[in-house]
Amino acid sequence: MTEQDQLFSPVRMGDLDLPNRVLMAPLTRNRAHCDGTPADMAQIYYSQRATAGLIISEATQVDPMGKGYLDTPGIHDPSHVAAWRKITDAVHAKGGRIFLQLWHVGRISHVSLLPDGSKPLAPSAVRAETQTFTENGFEDCSEPEAMTLDQIHAVVEQFRRGAEMAQEAGFDGVEIHAANGYLLDQFLQDKTNRRDDAYGGDVANRMRLVSEIIDAVATVLPRGRIGIRLSPLGQANDIGDSDPETLFTQVYEMVSGKNLAYLHVMEQFPGAENDSDAHGMIERLRSHYEGFVISNGGYDGEAARSVIGSGHADAVAFGRPFIANPDLPERLRVGAKLNEGDQDTFYGGDAEGYTDYPFLEERETV
Repeated sequence: MTEQDQLFSPVRMGDLDLPNRVLMAPLTRNRAHCDGTPADMAQIYYSQRATAGLIISEATQVDPMGKGYLDTPGIHDPSHVAAWRKITDAVHAKGGRIFLQLWHVGRISHVSLLPDGSKPLAPSAVRAETQTFTENGFEDCSEPEAMTLDQIHAVVEQFRRGAEMAQEAGFDGVEIHAANGYLLDQFLQDKTNRRDDAYGGDVANRMRLVSEIIDAVATVLPRGRIGIRLSPLGQANDIGDSDPETLFTQVYEMVSGKNLAYLHVMEQFPGAENDSDAHGMIERLRSHYEGFVISNGGYDGEAARSVIGSGHADAVAFGRPFIANPDLPERLRVGAKLNEGDQDTFYGGDAEGYTDYPFLEERETV
């Protein structure tokens, strides 16, 4: 590729300089210890991928009640901070940059995963018609309970404290997970938010929690070190809204006014097909956000170059290609063939399918 290759031109994102625009998307791998402490092999896994313009960590719960899957990591205990610090040190030693994704699953959980067999928390007591992964394999999500105002305020503090711990752990910033049908998305969308108080009803009320969490996290970190992830098309975890374009137009405008490092948009989920109407909505929403945009969803190198060249996005986050290709930026730069991922090892397990994918052989210089 030439020096003008869009994917490999440096760019300023918030308070951070990125050497390229090939970013690593958050990837749940279910390899943490049962108490939420990341395993030692995660140091190898993340440092192998340090050539990404930015690594966004796997989703990381801010509280024990925010857990929704077996063996996912946390950021709510000093032991988590210590383990994550080893990971960020390993990434920085390789010259990389890494944000922590702050997460609360809300109703996408099961009583067996939560303290004392508690019911999952949600904006309203609406059970999710989907499954999660427990010690027994895939099980239907449990019926949630509607959150009290005190519980809502506690979640705001959990995200603030998560950002504080992420800073202690050496992360370069954080991403607020408000997508994919998890708790913050559940408050945004009217299929799951049926409240009649200050956090439900019209769009201004439904996006109140997201706004409060952004402002709380910004008391810890500069806004140029904070990103947010949204998924306007739904497509995951039984989420939906009666008027998604009106909803997300206002959400984009609210987030735009927060002056964050970036907006990370999940445009297509694996296995989902976007029709022309969905694509058109994504294009129209773009005009309501002034700032750095990361696109995500089924991109290859050429499509990523095209979307950056058009101005629709400033960078592209790659998910599954980064699982099987720790040196993905170099492979895209030289047009090399990509390794195929082994789906049987995507979730759970040991180093197989985690840290053992091959790099490109070192090329001879002429």
